Amino acid sequence: MLSGIGGVLLLSVLAGLSGVALQLAQPVLWPAWVDAALLGVSVLAAWPFLRGGRARRAFALWALALLMAAAASTSERARERLAQRLPADLEGQELLVQGRVRGLPQAGPEGQVFGFEVEQAWRLGAAAWARGRAEPAEALTLPALIRLSWPEPAAGGDLMGSGRAVPRAGEAWRLPVRLRQPHGLANPGGFDAELWLFEQGIGAVGTVRGTLPGQAVRLEGARPWHPLEWLDHLRQRWRDHILLSSPSPRTAGLLAALAVGDQGAIGERDWALYRRTGVAHLVSISGSHITLFAALAIALVGRLWRTSATLCLRLPASTAGRWGGLALATLYALLAGWGVPAQRTVWMLGGAVLLRSLGAPWPGWALCAVAAAGTVTADPWALLQPGFWLSFLAVLMLLGMEGAGASPGGEGAQEEAQEEGFHGPRSVWRGLRHALMVQGLITLGLAPLSLVLFGQLSLVGLPANLLAVPWVTWVITPLALLGALWPPLWQLAAWAIAPLQAWLQWLGAWSMAAWSVPAAGPGSVLLAVLGGFLVSLPLPWRLRALSALLWLPLLLVPAPRPAQGRFELLAADVGQGSAVLVRTAHHLLIHDAGPRDGSDSDAGRKVLVPLLQTLGERRVDELALSHRDTDHVGGAQALIDALPVLRLRASLAPGHPLLAQVADTRVCLAGQQWSWDGVEFRVLHPFHAARPDEASNGQSCVIQVRDAQGHSALLTGDVELAQEAALVQRWGQSLHSEVLIVPHHGSHTSSGEAFLAAVAPRVAVMQLGYRNRFGHPHPEISERYRQKSITVVRTDQCGAWTWDGDGASCTRNVRRHYWQWMRENPAPVAGAVVASSPEVGERE
Repeated sequence: MLSGIGGVLLLSVLAGLSGVALQLAQPVLWPAWVDAALLGVSVLAAWPFLRGGRARRAFALWALALLMAAAASTSERARERLAQRLPADLEGQELLVQGRVRGLPQAGPEGQVFGFEVEQAWRLGAAAWARGRAEPAEALTLPALIRLSWPEPAAGGDLMGSGRAVPRAGEAWRLPVRLRQPHGLANPGGFDAELWLFEQGIGAVGTVRGTLPGQAVRLEGARPWHPLEWLDHLRQRWRDHILLSSPSPRTAGLLAALAVGDQGAIGERDWALYRRTGVAHLVSISGSHITLFAALAIALVGRLWRTSATLCLRLPASTAGRWGGLALATLYALLAGWGVPAQRTVWMLGGAVLLRSLGAPWPGWALCAVAAAGTVTADPWALLQPGFWLSFLAVLMLLGMEGAGASPGGEGAQEEAQEEGFHGPRSVWRGLRHALMVQGLITLGLAPLSLVLFGQLSLVGLPANLLAVPWVTWVITPLALLGALWPPLWQLAAWAIAPLQAWLQWLGAWSMAAWSVPAAGPGSVLLAVLGGFLVSLPLPWRLRALSALLWLPLLLVPAPRPAQGRFELLAADVGQGSAVLVRTAHHLLIHDAGPRDGSDSDAGRKVLVPLLQTLGERRVDELALSHRDTDHVGGAQALIDALPVLRLRASLAPGHPLLAQVADTRVCLAGQQWSWDGVEFRVLHPFHAARPDEASNGQSCVIQVRDAQGHSALLTGDVELAQEAALVQRWGQSLHSEVLIVPHHGSHTSSGEAFLAAVAPRVAVMQLGYRNRFGHPHPEISERYRQKSITVVRTDQCGAWTWDGDGASCTRNVRRHYWQWMRENPAPVAGAVVASSPEVGERE
């Protein structure tokens, strides 16, 4: 394998992948002339090898040429995608677009969300729009693919005047919209929404503006001569039938995900349960699901093929099993939506099956390398997706188990695996035991990588998967797919989901069901993944057990914490809301918990829990809720459900449901104080207990934090001018703090002159959403901070902001990537305090 054509091919694959990885690690794109130079040099470097040179120098130059060519070509493709982004001067403008719905619309907190292929675009005629009509004016060039949200229409009427409340897959529409550039939350350990949008080729996101008859117009339905377009149309019909006919939303969401690949109907609570029990790959990582489906299909087809001597004489059972499994996996991927992870997995499996059928004497890891090269050639950014690595490693493990005819059972199992034919119940039991062993080893082998990619490891994942994988793959999924032909089967599938949900609920309720570790370095990650792979190899169990030693650097990585007498402040990027973490040497305070986007989506699950896992926090010593507004307490319940909260301090009126969630609950009142690890905490407001008839902002719980070296921060909630005046009158110059969490997100009802003079902060942090509908921060307030020479940090431009008294950093700058949203005037590099100029938005 390491000589001749095999060695050249392996060297080429590794060089190409390395070139792509090098480009993906760049914080900004290289200039175009650098790409051109790299391509030119790569041709010169490859010339000795192409002329027939076989010396080591020719091989080395060939590898270098492929590395440079892969990096340069990926850079050019990225440049083309970035050129498709919405120009900044069109953000917030009233536009008119015409095109087709792409993919399946999904119901979300903001209504129906769907992709839209733009064919034509114009500015809206201002005069006609003022009269309630959507008419084109100036023609524009917009990104080819955008993502739109369409608020649900009011009950009892068809506001669109088209006979349809919302678009359906494949339909052509003309829509009035307001767009913005792709932008997502940026937190340590958080989901990179901007990478997802970039990989999907989405150049803008926005909202449909049509609210009167005739403003949004349906032009025609899906075109039958476009196979994928019509398939999406059918998938939406099946999905809607499932959602409408199922009595349980939880059952319907899982069934829709398995039947048509639509995961949007699965709620955040269910996602949390699936992650906690280690079965999320069955519904969220379609690559891993399809890989497992293919492995079981290969075994089934091969077993059935062996029952016919005639068929075995025409084609070996092993070959028939591989191609039959690939065909079934491809069919499933098409029915599941043919998304990027599904395509990626099918190409990997197809390449492996083809090479094995050609009789190439390559080990499994070499087959996977070739398949991975083809996948990355089609989609370079696949290297950044968890699904790629989980699928890739799963295939690698399966082929490794198969190597040299070995089975994963260890000594004595090989002879059993080599037996052919059907020999009654004993053979069935042996096949079931073999399948369970394969699943168990794959689950165990993928555990370290799952811990790295998702921030937590399910300690109940093995028993959960031993039931969930065969039950979902061979019972629920076939019923879900066949239900498209005979809908009553969907009801059978729903009944089959019930015991699975009960099993997962029971396992997930265990206090130690999941384990999380702080973010680890690349060395620890590499050792742990290597250890996971060794578990799957056909080695004696005593040797496999040694692989656990390779996991220790990842499992025992210490969580970095402030020194005694110091504290670290992290203002999370939660959108239009507030959540601040204050960490001392051994304690954690969370001041507010961010907004809630809907009945089943909030900042607690989406931001705070993953953030705390990344930081290595296992409990919350105190959760302080400033007041009852949902943009401050929306994520509190999810936080309480996910981690032990030892104490709740809140400015909430009696009877609020959150007050009953924590045993040690205290009313937030001025004068309260405590000390943790040499750091002093003092409550400055409110002066009396919250009352239901009092404005919520005026009840805000204000806390000042001061360490042993005099560094200080003031957490303000949403206090307004009257409360600021009261604070100044009572506390005077003791309000002085280096860092101020700006009251009320920069509203014009706060940040008074006297208050800012008393606090005299060096840095003011504004937690707000990108282009939020309130227009925060108010231009007058931004100008006030500028005139006082106070450095302003905006989380919509900085991401999560971390400060420890000695320096500060923005999440967007710590690990900069070229696909991320960037201001026209970039902020300073990591380690510097980031200032932001004021922007004028809609007035509140």
